[in-house]
Amino acid sequence: MFARGYPPRRMRVALLTCAALPELDEDGPALRAALAARGVEGVPVVWGGSLARFDAAVLRSTWDYVPRYAEFVAWARAAAAQTRLFNPFEVAIANTDKRYLARLAEAGVPVVPTVFLEPGAPLPDLADFVVKPSVSAGCKDTGRYRDHRTARPLVERIFARGGVPMVQPHQSGVDAGAETALMHFDGRFSHAVAKSAMLRHDQDLEGALFRPEEIAARAATPAQQRVAQAALRALGASDALYARVDLVPGPEGPRVLEVELCEPSLFLGYAPDAAGRFAAAIAARR
Repeated sequence: MFARGYPPRRMRVALLTCAALPELDEDGPALRAALAARGVEGVPVVWGGSLARFDAAVLRSTWDYVPRYAEFVAWARAAAAQTRLFNPFEVAIANTDKRYLARLAEAGVPVVPTVFLEPGAPLPDLADFVVKPSVSAGCKDTGRYRDHRTARPLVERIFARGGVPMVQPHQSGVDAGAETALMHFDGRFSHAVAKSAMLRHDQDLEGALFRPEEIAARAATPAQQRVAQAALRALGASDALYARVDLVPGPEGPRVLEVELCEPSLFLGYAPDAAGRFAAAIAARR
């Protein structure tokens, strides 16, 4: 209880980022302003240090963790013991490995067909396909191919780095702007955007921190919202502080390309008061 006559101390929240983006990504200013309007101080913090001085910490743009993955996991585990980490350690870290797609498929959630390769295994027989590691961020070490021989060096590089290569058929809807990202705060749908990222054949993005994308506001259909909610339920994230579910058109309706529960871009500038809804969800964690 606070002493009589003194206002309650402001909630201080670490907004976790990477060294290349010390002031956060483009969502940062709007989020910090919306938090301040709710009596919460949002402080950009590059991941890696102690968070004991904060009331909570929110993983935002920690996009350089992939080559330091073991260090990141150990740090996040320690951070969760120092403060309230969002999303929680168990939810966020499990989501950094895209093998969760297999869990979604087993639960009956429609997903983009995905093969996780073992050493020496042949690539699946696909005419147009994407290769990437199961642990990746920003399209790093991701390539689109038509020829297995051309793709094999990337596959072997992923294995050499201790990763698990995953192969998916290229989704033509991505090039056509039909990929839809649905944002959720406290498990409730907030807004959606259309995403288009042109990944050309025989070009992998080995050194990219993040990929340039064409973004536009989009209305999510009821079918898309149902699939997104089914995916969050299957991953035990129905009440996650934040979530992004990326969908593409499938032969029988929307299917999941990716679920982001750790450090997603949330495109707060593409919907009225999206930053306010996210800030309100954070402030409710007092």
